[in-house]
Amino acid sequence: MPERTQTGPSDVSRVLVSTDQIQHRVGDLARQISKDYEKAEKLLLVGILRGAFIFLADLTRKISVPHAVDFMAVSSYGKGASHGEVRILMDLREPVEGQHILIVEDIVDSGQTLEYLYRQLQTRQPASLRTCVMVRKKRPSLKVPIDYLGFEIPDVWVVGYGLDYADHYRTLPYIAELKGVGSAK
Repeated sequence: MPERTQTGPSDVSRVLVSTDQIQHRVGDLARQISKDYEKAEKLLLVGILRGAFIFLADLTRKISVPHAVDFMAVSSYGKGASHGEVRILMDLREPVEGQHILIVEDIVDSGQTLEYLYRQLQTRQPASLRTCVMVRKKRPSLKVPIDYLGFEIPDVWVVGYGLDYADHYRTLPYIAELKGVGSAK
């Protein structure tokens, strides 16, 4: 484990999104989602494990319309490859036909995981299907529908607020660039 300083791990290059910025933006997203779903009987928030759990916890506490939470976990074959095949490791507990679904994801990097989940959930005939993403990397090739976006960030390796590197840094209260890892292409 890296040495920790008073401001954070010594191998954090720079903070890209501060704790205050995150909390303010999560509040804004929750208000917009609540407004958009004010006429819905219920909204199902689908958190994508493991990275989205902190974002989802903060978001769900601030959403004012009736909602429930469930989780999915996915993995890519060809670990480390940006074009590995995505597969579901843990699925939803209940059928979602006719429900309003909001996929909550921590980061869109290549977009492959979110695209796969979006297509999979569309086949289950929800009443509506939208996406909410905390951060999206600036990449010209992304073609993922993102209805609610927290922040757009540079194409660098980031940690904190649910995002990790080798299962470390996930609980940092901010989003930061990690030194020496380079871009996550």
